[in-house]
Amino acid sequence: MTYGPYGKDIPYQDFHPRSYSEVNPEQKSAHSAWEVPDPGYWTSKGYVVVRADERGLGQSPGKLDTMSRGTSDAFVDVAKWVAEQSWSTGKVDLLGGAKTAYYRDCCRHDGILSSKFIRFWWDGQVLSNQYSKGGRAARNWGPDSIEGDLSEDELRANRQDQNEDNTNNHFRDDPYYASKEYNMADIQVPLLSVANWCGIHLHLRGNVEGWVSAGSELKYLSFITGRHDLPFYYKEEVEVQRSFLDAFPKGGDRGGWSDVTAPNVDLVLRKGDVGFNNPEDEKTFPRHIETEWPLAHTQYIPYYLTPDLILTTLQPENTQETEITGHITAHLNVYVAPEGETVPTDIDLFLTLRHFSAEGKEIFYTGTGGNNVPLCKGWLRVCLRKINSDHARHRFYLPYRDYFSSDVLPVIPGEIHPVVVEVWPTNIIFEKGERLVLDVASGDTQSCEKFQHNSPIDRTPEKLMGRNFIHISSERPNFVTLPVIPPK
Repeated sequence: MTYGPYGKDIPYQDFHPRSYSEVNPEQKSAHSAWEVPDPGYWTSKGYVVVRADERGLGQSPGKLDTMSRGTSDAFVDVAKWVAEQSWSTGKVDLLGGAKTAYYRDCCRHDGILSSKFIRFWWDGQVLSNQYSKGGRAARNWGPDSIEGDLSEDELRANRQDQNEDNTNNHFRDDPYYASKEYNMADIQVPLLSVANWCGIHLHLRGNVEGWVSAGSELKYLSFITGRHDLPFYYKEEVEVQRSFLDAFPKGGDRGGWSDVTAPNVDLVLRKGDVGFNNPEDEKTFPRHIETEWPLAHTQYIPYYLTPDLILTTLQPENTQETEITGHITAHLNVYVAPEGETVPTDIDLFLTLRHFSAEGKEIFYTGTGGNNVPLCKGWLRVCLRKINSDHARHRFYLPYRDYFSSDVLPVIPGEIHPVVVEVWPTNIIFEKGERLVLDVASGDTQSCEKFQHNSPIDRTPEKLMGRNFIHISSERPNFVTLPVIPPK
């Protein structure tokens, strides 16, 4: 079962023609739709496929308020309805892509509004499908609403605008965000989370941290690479999905999911330069089975920033292959100085880890839309640098922040502020002679595209128009902690 905003009746080939043209042909039918299982395939395997439009979208009346508690409660109602039908076994499974990882890690990257993606997603993929919006059938955007069209004023009154709401709300304890909080430990059902190493702006962190925090006794974490849209339909990925679902609603466990003989963590290891947007060559990356995340034998090694712009370690350099898999943190000492008459009151930090071959060529990976992306990224608004080290989810390799309004700390020009920046998890196997480069910037750098942080309201010149510095001295070391996996 799926419940989402994109239109249960909008054909995939109309919603995203280029993407549909590249989907595995075995996962195409007259009823294919964006980011959901294909009914043609799954019904042939003995499943009933149910798609529901979210409240206020498609053919579902009501107020459009994506991510709200009311919208989620309606999801529960749909699942209960499905379980009670005469054709149902009473076992309802959820299978789909993308949207559940959106909320925390796309609205704001560590305090900085991810404005461009919200506008792209909300304006292009959600508003276009609002219930009773006129002209949908004429645009090949699904059928018109059964009850007729509403005026623009009525449509506006029937929705919460995510562009406005995310711009006007800044902290997790703002009522807008607080009303959408969920306790992941409440998840008790068997869980398979598929994380894409290449989802460095949006879904990766949610898949990993969602899996870590879920209360399920039977939970599995599998890693993939590639674009956002296609891997869900790869033959081998569909087989994993079907094996997992067969084990529980059908009781036909052929993969060891119910007796915990299936791998808890299934890693894909990125080694070599296969280019980007090259699905077949990406499938040559080796896989490795683990029993936990993060990996128990991880060695967290600091690499120090030096005045001559080099990352160096106090340990002897490894001239052999080196695997990095897990969470990364950057420990920096930063300060801001005024430029002109404006006195800045904050610093936004944008970090990028880049991978270079022994020959000096940058090695790129496949981004969400098939574009080239670096290894990984991290962000921090310095006024929200406060860490809650007493929280149950705080770990030395992954700091926990509440992002509450009460956590705001002053950023005083000329004063050095120590910060710990979370860089999203990653994997790479470095071969002899290859290099990592750390970019530290005050705005978006390479490969952001739809994921830019360019709101003039959130990032006002009055707040950020200063000259930013990293203070380097023996008394205040700056370093990046990398999760190095020793050879077994």
